[in-house]
Amino acid sequence: MITTGKNAAVSIPRHERKDGLVSNIKKYWPYYVMVLPGLTFFLVFKYIPMLGSMIAFQDYSVFKGILDSQWVGLKHFKALLTYPDFIRIFTNTLVLGLCKTVLIFPIPVILSLMLNEVKNQKVKKAIQTAVYVPYFLSWVIVGGLVFDIFGVGGLFNNIRNFLGLDTLLAMQKESWFRPIYVLSSIWKDAGWGTVVYLAAISGIDTSLYESAAMDGASRFARMRYITFPLLVPTVLTLFLLSIGSFLELGFEQVFNLLTPMTYSVGDIFDTYVYRVGIQKAQYSFTTAVGLFQSTIGLILVLTFNKLAKKFSDDGGLW
Repeated sequence: MITTGKNAAVSIPRHERKDGLVSNIKKYWPYYVMVLPGLTFFLVFKYIPMLGSMIAFQDYSVFKGILDSQWVGLKHFKALLTYPDFIRIFTNTLVLGLCKTVLIFPIPVILSLMLNEVKNQKVKKAIQTAVYVPYFLSWVIVGGLVFDIFGVGGLFNNIRNFLGLDTLLAMQKESWFRPIYVLSSIWKDAGWGTVVYLAAISGIDTSLYESAAMDGASRFARMRYITFPLLVPTVLTLFLLSIGSFLELGFEQVFNLLTPMTYSVGDIFDTYVYRVGIQKAQYSFTTAVGLFQSTIGLILVLTFNKLAKKFSDDGGLW
């Protein structure tokens, strides 16, 4: 339908719309072919497996399969909410999620703004590479490095001993788990966000900076009134993508940093699902846990997307 006025509209016949789509595909078929692998990936590995979520409402048995397993409704969701350790696990997940959102998320924004002010291109690229390389390391490797650094003969305790302080087994201390989680997250993941923001900054019209400089604006003023406001839409987009996984902190990082002495503050939904779902084969219960996390994430995305559209014309995912 094509609108020609406030109250007028012209309908396009269905066969004409179909012919237009076919001709468009024939004309741009190479682009459609390039999209196919990505669509196939999401269809096979993302959307089709979602059908398996129905086992959250069943007493699933690997011997009976999805079709023949008994339906139990919300039994597993009730069991989750009444589970003795639910409050502890939910609190740990919530606290680490807040750390991820409040303490970790802003770091790439700050780094990108600072790197953008570095005029020496060689120095800029060197720093950019240094902060980006850890992103490609596995959490198994990062976890090993963290244990080495905070171990008895590691850098952390060597510095403490040099300053006359006693050796501290930080990885065995509950009070140290969350700070170590935050620091390791920043070291490994900050580089990726920094590169994304730098790419967004590079698209800003340089004439804006030139005009501001001619008007006497300082470098800080240009960053504050030009760079950051134009970077906000990208920040909001990545923030909404991040908030969607607020309760899904990632199994690998927490699992590789946990010790038996830090379970009380580090055990989250992801590690709990591993212990109960994989090791004890309670697939229906752990699927219910996953749906609970996804539901909370969806509510947060919808809420913050609506708020983003109110505060910024370019904000929001849709």
